Amino acid sequence: MNTYTTVPSGEQVVQELPWRWKVQGRIFLIGGLGFMFDAWDVTLNGILIPLLSKHWSLNPGDAAWIGTANLIGMAVGAFVWGTIADTIGRKRAFTATLLIFSIFTVLGAFSPDIVWFCIFRFMAGFGLGGCIPVDYALVGEFTPRRQRGRVLTAMDGWWPVGAALCGFVSAGLIAAFADWRLTMLVMVLPALLVFWIRRSVPESPLFLIRNGRREEAAKVIDDLVTATGAESRAYSLPGPQEVPRLSAGGAWEQLVRIWRFDWKITTAAWALFLTILLVYYLSLTWMPRILIGAGFEEYKAFLTTAGMAAVGLLGVVVAAVLVERVGRKWILAITGPLSALALVIVAFVVDIPSAAVFWLLVFGFVVQVAIPVLYTYVSELYPTELRGSGFGWASTFSRLGAGFGPLIFASVLWPQLGLATSFTLAGGLVLLAVLWMAFFSPETKQHALD
Repeated sequence: MNTYTTVPSGEQVVQELPWRWKVQGRIFLIGGLGFMFDAWDVTLNGILIPLLSKHWSLNPGDAAWIGTANLIGMAVGAFVWGTIADTIGRKRAFTATLLIFSIFTVLGAFSPDIVWFCIFRFMAGFGLGGCIPVDYALVGEFTPRRQRGRVLTAMDGWWPVGAALCGFVSAGLIAAFADWRLTMLVMVLPALLVFWIRRSVPESPLFLIRNGRREEAAKVIDDLVTATGAESRAYSLPGPQEVPRLSAGGAWEQLVRIWRFDWKITTAAWALFLTILLVYYLSLTWMPRILIGAGFEEYKAFLTTAGMAAVGLLGVVVAAVLVERVGRKWILAITGPLSALALVIVAFVVDIPSAAVFWLLVFGFVVQVAIPVLYTYVSELYPTELRGSGFGWASTFSRLGAGFGPLIFASVLWPQLGLATSFTLAGGLVLLAVLWMAFFSPETKQHALD
């Protein structure tokens, strides 16, 4: 029964369509595969640090740049691609990110020294950094409102899949061939395949509407209505709105608009992204090295880290079940600090292999309840014209923290304060971010996308 007293908008029609796996589900799967490569590449930093430390005789401070260069590249890519997605469209940005990643990953595998390696890892990260903001914007805008929370939360299920595959595949390659280059090259062919498949995804109708491309928007909406079997009805399409320009000034303009939209909400988004993902990236980047230092063999350290990532898939399932029942804020308030606490316990018991493995599995589960809810929450805080860049700038801030955080951790905090105290400081930052969110950021459960 139509509850509207006026003709619904095209945006409302899209958000009220029935969910169909062959329609919205296909976009979810294609978007998720790109997200999987993001996880694979970030996890690979932790694999490469001990391998290249041995190959090029690197000290911990120099080795930290392996992860830092890659994550800073992702940070730059996150806001650049977020702005690109809000300017030229989700689809074009959606297809380009993996191509750039693949090219520079191949170049990185044949680097002659650590300097060139870090340059190529930065560029690969730049390409891949666009996957999360662009993919979440596109998938979220195709997903009906009733399923959006669960679908966007389930998107993060691709992360533990990618991270676990990285650990298991790398452990097998190192055990069989003892060649670090193969751990990079093995990603490229499937990434190029996904790039080709992405070309078939339609442009977001919400983006087309906001850009005044009315005929294209109407065609996409009509095709969606037909494909999902929904009842056809009349709808309105508004005129064009202000579109950000694709330039350095345009990116700055989007940043200003994000803060003008609501500085308290943006502070919450950035703080949550920075602190929760800092804790997670610290574990991914340095846990193999930490375990090897505690007496684990290389391949066992890689397998343990892979297990920590794999158990996160259960966390994503729990998050998907709870996100629409409990709400975004309560889940983040509980699981963010708990994940940091679990990592502190790991630091205390790392010399006891069975206890270290147990608490790493606990950490991997809890943090992967928090992260998908975080992505869902932040993607819902901004209106359509700011969604890609709003999410992208928050992701940029977190990637900068995740890039420089492990560098500071390895060079200063860990040597001076010890492992447990360093992890405790990171946990304190999570607690502060959660408290800010509790007071100054709204709950978005069941809210319609603007």
